[in-house]
Amino acid sequence: MLAIFQAAGWPIWLLLIASIVATALIIERLMTLRRARIIPPNLLDEVVRVYRSGNITPEITGKLESSSPLGVVLSAALRNVNAPREVMKESIEEAGSGVAHTLERFLTTLGTIATLAPLMGLFGTVVGMIEIFGAQNPAGTNPAQLAHGISVALYNTGFGLAIAMPALVFYRHFRALVDGFVIQMEQQAVRFVDIVHNERK
Repeated sequence: MLAIFQAAGWPIWLLLIASIVATALIIERLMTLRRARIIPPNLLDEVVRVYRSGNITPEITGKLESSSPLGVVLSAALRNVNAPREVMKESIEEAGSGVAHTLERFLTTLGTIATLAPLMGLFGTVVGMIEIFGAQNPAGTNPAQLAHGISVALYNTGFGLAIAMPALVFYRHFRALVDGFVIQMEQQAVRFVDIVHNERK
């Protein structure tokens, strides 16, 4: 492996750093964006039970808020349970915006790596081409320098594409996942608002 990096020249180290960062971000997002962690099953039913019991305390709402992203949204609704419908919805939307921002954490960086990796590979290709042209001199072509320039050009292009493709796939996957989670959280929060206001009538 070290021989490949040496043959690919110094531009490959930029791609290696990008690949390490991308891998770390993908693993972190895979661990964080799990459905059971974001939208725990039966959490809405528990919140409805708390509401119907009338035992809404700051401790309960605080515990709910720290339990999960859905808990953050539902705790905002629970805090405004005696407010008009519009106020409840507004508090849910504000909490939802904050949760969405948290769930999108690191996705911009991953998308940047997916976009930048082919360009970094292209930069390595240009460096390799410069070395190829540098192998030409009045005394003839230096075969070792020519071969090294070709290695630099091809390895960097290949590594750039190899990093960009999975990074782009995971970036798109995580974006779709976050959008789906946000919609599901909004739906559950609206269901809670409907339950509260139907029982008031």
